[in-house]
Amino acid sequence: MRPGIAARRISGLRTAGVIQRDRWRLSNALLLSLLVHAALLSITFGGHTFGLPGLGFPWKDRRAEPSDLRILLMPAPPAEPLPVPVSGPEDTGVAGKGDAGPAAATSASASEPEAASSQPQAPGMTAWTRPDVNLPIAPNAPATRAPATSLERNQPVQGSDVPAPDVGGEAAQKQVEQALEQARLELERQSAEALRQAELAAQQREDKRQEQLRQAAARAEQAARNEAARLAAERSELARQETLRREARQQELAKQDEKERAEAARLAIERQALGRQEELRREAARQEQARQDEKARQAQGQLEIARQEAIRQETGRQEALKQEAARQEAAKQEALKQEMAKQNALKQEAARQEAARQDAIRQEIARQETLRQEAARQDALKQEVARQNALKQEAARQEAARQESLRQEAARQEASRQDAMKREAARQEAARQEATRQEAARQEAARQEATRQEAARQEAARQEATKLEAGRQEAGRQEAAKQEAARQVQAKQEQALRDKAEREAQREERLRAIGKQLDAEAAQREAQSRPSRSLLPMASGLRRGWLYGRADPNPDLVLYAEAMSKKIELNMTFDMVRELVKQPHTQPTVTVAIRADGSVEKVTFVVSSGVPAIDEAIRRVVASQAPYGAFPPTVARQYDVIEIRRTWVFDTAIRLQ
Repeated sequence: MRPGIAARRISGLRTAGVIQRDRWRLSNALLLSLLVHAALLSITFGGHTFGLPGLGFPWKDRRAEPSDLRILLMPAPPAEPLPVPVSGPEDTGVAGKGDAGPAAATSASASEPEAASSQPQAPGMTAWTRPDVNLPIAPNAPATRAPATSLERNQPVQGSDVPAPDVGGEAAQKQVEQALEQARLELERQSAEALRQAELAAQQREDKRQEQLRQAAARAEQAARNEAARLAAERSELARQETLRREARQQELAKQDEKERAEAARLAIERQALGRQEELRREAARQEQARQDEKARQAQGQLEIARQEAIRQETGRQEALKQEAARQEAAKQEALKQEMAKQNALKQEAARQEAARQDAIRQEIARQETLRQEAARQDALKQEVARQNALKQEAARQEAARQESLRQEAARQEASRQDAMKREAARQEAARQEATRQEAARQEAARQEATRQEAARQEAARQEATKLEAGRQEAGRQEAAKQEAARQVQAKQEQALRDKAEREAQREERLRAIGKQLDAEAAQREAQSRPSRSLLPMASGLRRGWLYGRADPNPDLVLYAEAMSKKIELNMTFDMVRELVKQPHTQPTVTVAIRADGSVEKVTFVVSSGVPAIDEAIRRVVASQAPYGAFPPTVARQYDVIEIRRTWVFDTAIRLQ
């Protein structure tokens, strides 16, 4: 799994965990809030406590309905007729004392319901208590009673509106009974009215309490519904946001996967193109070699034909000479000897020419091999030039894009400047119109009053001069701002040119480094194509091997170089160069020569970092990790020293590429 995808998935899991914890906390907070609101809504206000409102809980109220008040009226026992004796004045006090009992009882019985009815009901009570009503009951008449005096007859009964009887005998008794009956009826009526009012008040209080309970329940239900709707909306919003985040994350992952697949496809296409170019180059070299071999064979055949023709001609000539010698045997013996000597000289000359020809053929073959290598190098240079041209075109395209962005920025600034000028012209036009209006007003005022006209004209002239001066200052400020902007643009362009020159220098430096690396890799490939030469001992007597890239026919050599790189990268060696690499530097290319026992022979800089302290720190890092382990048997059988070349990259650690 790729590290970027793993990190994003871990981040997504952490986000999901945080959201789940937030949901759990939100649910607990909501539950606690509902419990607190339910407890608050279950409390009602009621009662009086020292004149202050108290808290009345619903579970303390009586839920049973109060029993109905029933009043049973029983007829009073018949009272015996009281005689009305005639008494003197001396009996007045006694009679008064004797009649005071029933009258006092009647007055007391009549005053008790009035007190009960007139007693104020405590407002705000939650329970209604039945009033204690003492119904008047006629007392039993005594056996003997002193006759009532005229004073008693004229005295009214306390607690009633019935006048006291002023006649004696049975008429007085009837009047007393009627008065008692009226008092009893009045008491009953008052008691019934008090009960009805108490029932109405209790019913009103109960209705009000029920209404309050219904309203509280409705509010609680509405609050619960609102809370539930809010929670549902929040949950849906959280779910929607989570879905959007997941979709965005999936899209981002898909985009990154697509980019990675496109990059892998591009790299594969480039590798295939490079492979095809390498195959084509090898095929061209092979065909060129075949053509050279064919030419050499043809030249050798022609030389052989010429030599045979020369031999044949020589044989014919010798045959003619023999015939001539036979005809002139006797006369030309000395000439024959001279001719044989000459033939020997000719044979020696022919042998020398043959040796020279063979030497020329060998030199031609060597020259053709040199030409082939030169052609391969020229091909590599052409590819490098093509790549450099592509880089130059890319740089030119980027420069054109940058110039276009600068042009657009300049156009935007010019548009802003023109807009500012338009606004300034509009402001000046408005000021001019305002001045014209003021001038018209001034002229109108001048027609009305000459002195005020002169003063207003002078004031207008002063204001106009001030405006002109302000306009000149504003124009000067704008001109200075434009000059400053032009200077900044010029400075930016100069900085861009300097940056471009620096980038060109860096690119040229990189290209030179790449050219050196390509030359080294070409030398390595040439050495690999001729392994017999690399195995020959050098002047020092050591067999040396070179690994300038990451590919080699010997896999153990590649694994050994990777192990050396990992040891340097993973053993916290970056602390030795952490402060030094903060300086501007070039990525150095370093060749490390390692002996068979793992010790370091030498450290060579192909490309220096440009900072001597960093180069020295690299040497210390290489020396601090030595020894690097003995060579594997397959490597030790071939080499005594291995030179491994890597490019050192410093970011958050040391990486060897």
